[in-house]
Amino acid sequence: MTTKKYLYSERAHYMCPNMHFGIIADISKELNKERLNQSIEVLKNAHPLLVCLISEEKNTGMIFYEKQDNLEIPVIEGTDWNTDFNSVSKSGWNVQKEALIKVFVYPSTDSFKILFVAHHLLCDGRGLLMLMEEFAAYYSEGIEPIFSEERLIESISDLPKGSELGFISNIIIKDANKKWGKEGHKVSYDEYLDFEKEFNSKQNIVRNILSFEGPSLDSILSVCKDNCVTVNDYLIAKMMIDEDTPKVIIASDIRTKFKNYNEGSLGNYASAFGVSVKKKQSDVTELAKSVKDEVQKILKTPQREMLVLACYFTMVPELLDAVAISTLGGFASNAGKFVGSKMFGFEAREGYCITNLGKIKSSIITKATFIPPASPANKKAWGVLTVNDAMTICSVENVQ
Repeated sequence: MTTKKYLYSERAHYMCPNMHFGIIADISKELNKERLNQSIEVLKNAHPLLVCLISEEKNTGMIFYEKQDNLEIPVIEGTDWNTDFNSVSKSGWNVQKEALIKVFVYPSTDSFKILFVAHHLLCDGRGLLMLMEEFAAYYSEGIEPIFSEERLIESISDLPKGSELGFISNIIIKDANKKWGKEGHKVSYDEYLDFEKEFNSKQNIVRNILSFEGPSLDSILSVCKDNCVTVNDYLIAKMMIDEDTPKVIIASDIRTKFKNYNEGSLGNYASAFGVSVKKKQSDVTELAKSVKDEVQKILKTPQREMLVLACYFTMVPELLDAVAISTLGGFASNAGKFVGSKMFGFEAREGYCITNLGKIKSSIITKATFIPPASPANKKAWGVLTVNDAMTICSVENVQ
């Protein structure tokens, strides 16, 4: 890293519990620990953020990625991916002292499974999928990833024209900023870590995986093709019906819309927006058509697609730090609680979310599943990934 990289939109993940997610993949090669470690080192050489911890400037309070000369990425021989993932959740994640990715391996006779668990400060879901593909390519065939310097999103001006906050949203956030300033305090990272440990100890997170391949996937694809909707439209409609909810939050990959994106870079290049259909429908295909119309409208309107990022950039960073902890009960801030309850959903905790990483083909990765974050704002999230014509949905539910 040639210059210091500060946290901007990423700062929303700095002091928020369960901001980690994973991909577990089946690798069609025998496990060789020396080759495994070598492959991790190759990834570290290609991606500067992999060798960074998070630090705070004492004079400014700004948070940044700080390169470490000898940072070790933990590689652990696991027992069961769900157990191991839960252990990460229960332990919390001190990003000032622990690498932003953890690796678990599960040997078999002539193949192995590997689990990458990433903190959201490292990357988004597409970024982690890229890392997994790069790992597989090097481990199997010695194909080295190309070095990619990170270019993070630093301001609203990096986003498409028209991404600025609307009049009402701007007033609300600036008023919250003013109230925060009058409160005259801030959350320390040590305070947050104590809160995170207590919060995580009380959570009951249930993860389940559904697989669709052969006739079961063909049936979904056929319905989508016949009705001119995407698989994502179909899944959003399915979640709305299954969970009896009129609104689902979906992730939006904005790499092609970010003006300074450097191909292959880690970081967060995703936004999220809510898809709402007011008219209640019981037929999934008809509802999927309504979902498609709503999604297309949002994707054509930067102010709606980029809303969550615009909020992050407009909010005082220290207020952003306090949003989760003040709403979930670990810090007294009326400004933080207002934002967390009215804008981010941390009080109701009734959100439904889908992140679909799309599809890949690979001769080395025979199967893979995306495990989405168990955000405190969500009741349930689906992580979707299709590999070699097999789609998996990992359901993550906060059971309160």
